[in-house]
Amino acid sequence: MSGSSPSLPAEQLLTDAAVIAATQRWIERAVIGLNLCPFARAPFVQQRLRLHVSHARDTTRLADDLRDELQRLQDTDPQACETTLLIHPFVLGDFADFNDFLDVADAVLRHIGLEGELQIASFHPDYRFADVAADAVENCTNRSPFPILHLLRESSIDQAVASMADTDAIYRRNIETLRKLGAAGWQAMWVDQP
Repeated sequence: MSGSSPSLPAEQLLTDAAVIAATQRWIERAVIGLNLCPFARAPFVQQRLRLHVSHARDTTRLADDLRDELQRLQDTDPQACETTLLIHPFVLGDFADFNDFLDVADAVLRHIGLEGELQIASFHPDYRFADVAADAVENCTNRSPFPILHLLRESSIDQAVASMADTDAIYRRNIETLRKLGAAGWQAMWVDQP
């Protein structure tokens, strides 16, 4: 199922607008459409979700962009920007390299003193959970059109967790949803009807 995530046609240029459009489509159809994250709708609809495209082509520059976006989120009123997706289409296309970079991302967070204030979630076109087959449909819960670092406020997470009796139910429901949908159903979500 590698490469089965929503993406742009190969002939389309990766402009910022095209990257953002593909990411918004993924949010609308998968994240919100399948209710993979019950907390995603409000920031998206209220336009409090920042989508930023990094032009980094190496991990050093990506770490710099990550630091800048973490600081920007921390310095911005949550009513103006609740959360940020740092989309990086030109670096870390290999999932193993991306997964290794998550340690660097956490180190950046600690280095600028925002651990406990912000946290980083991850999405990738070839996302694979540990101990799960690469082609298992449940991997699609974290498959996005491009590699993405999702920057979240700890206070928002705490608030969301407090609003639910069983947050583990989200994970279980997502797996069930994707298993019912199946690989063919996931693929069909990205075919636009005329």
